[in-house]
Amino acid sequence: MNERIRSALRCPVCRAAFEMGNNGKSLICLGNEKRHCYDISSSGYVNFAPPAQSRSGDSKEAVRARTGFLNGGFYAPICEAVRDAVKQYAAGLVIDAGCGEGYYSSAMAEVAGGVIGFDLSKFGVETAAKRTKDYGNAFFGVAGIYTMPLVDACVDGVVSIFAPCATDEFLRVLKKDGVLIVACAGKDHLLGLKEAIYETTYENTEREDMPQGMILLSEQEISYEIELRGNASITNLFYMTPYSYRTGEKDMEKLRHLEHLTTRVDVLVRVYQKK
Repeated sequence: MNERIRSALRCPVCRAAFEMGNNGKSLICLGNEKRHCYDISSSGYVNFAPPAQSRSGDSKEAVRARTGFLNGGFYAPICEAVRDAVKQYAAGLVIDAGCGEGYYSSAMAEVAGGVIGFDLSKFGVETAAKRTKDYGNAFFGVAGIYTMPLVDACVDGVVSIFAPCATDEFLRVLKKDGVLIVACAGKDHLLGLKEAIYETTYENTEREDMPQGMILLSEQEISYEIELRGNASITNLFYMTPYSYRTGEKDMEKLRHLEHLTTRVDVLVRVYQKK
């Protein structure tokens, strides 16, 4: 494990630092009483989540759908914009908060000194670890983004892509002048998908969880159209969105019969700096 990464991690139970143990196959905390041990899986990730969160996060099917869609290159311009922002503003140690299957993490690892990805989906984290196993500067853990197993002020950047913005926790782990890079839906994001399924559609509104008390350094809008052919690709996209949790059977039936879709991708990439 990259030393920069290991030194940033801390035990989620007692908050002590970690050392490598079991011939590099475990992380063992240096707590004074009980030394908590976390095994590194054969895929290269660590499960830090408590038992109560063991079934949280995306399912294997959802991760498979997202992986299939992203590997098709439909979101490549977003990935490039995030990678460029990391390279410009946070090329040291970066956190991918809500990393999913590691599509964006792998791009960050090309330009950053180290990348740590956290997600509550074991299936997503396992996929991410396998994707970046040969990189040498990427590590993934099953953990929530509101209580990340990290020491204070240890990272140069936090990246949040289509994920909740845990501002207080992000500020805790960011170094002074560190940056938060947020990719979020613009007002017309996936409007064509919504129009194909729902009778009434609305523009996306500004998210209420955007960081307060940070300096906005830059904002870039990425807007383009994608064309999807075949129901599998359309369904994969749909299951990447929040709509999959709140769509009724009548509208789901429309989705099942869609074989061609043109929709706009409209994403804002914002860079905020810690004061």
